[in-house]
Amino acid sequence: MAIAKWNGVVLAESDSVKEIEGNLYFPPESVNKEFLRESDTRSTCPWKGLAHYFDIVVNGEENNDAAWSYPEPKEAAKEITGYVAFWKGVEVVP
Repeated sequence: MAIAKWNGVVLAESDSVKEIEGNLYFPPESVNKEFLRESDTRSTCPWKGLAHYFDIVVNGEENNDAAWSYPEPKEAAKEITGYVAFWKGVEVVP
């Protein structure tokens, strides 16, 4: 069971994560979206497509752009459509 936590709060928990390029992507239904706020940040991966970022907000503290997702990835990455990955101090335990 993989778990993503920040500031003592579980952000996501699943036994169906997908590992790509060293990052664990959590299925959309396993993510506690009440702690995510979409940001305006975007980045482009040559083979995955356009990533949308989220700020994590827990107990009034913010971790900007600490999660991302590919809502409409390129064909090569379609298996992670809507999945969410974390970084920037988020503890991810496989």
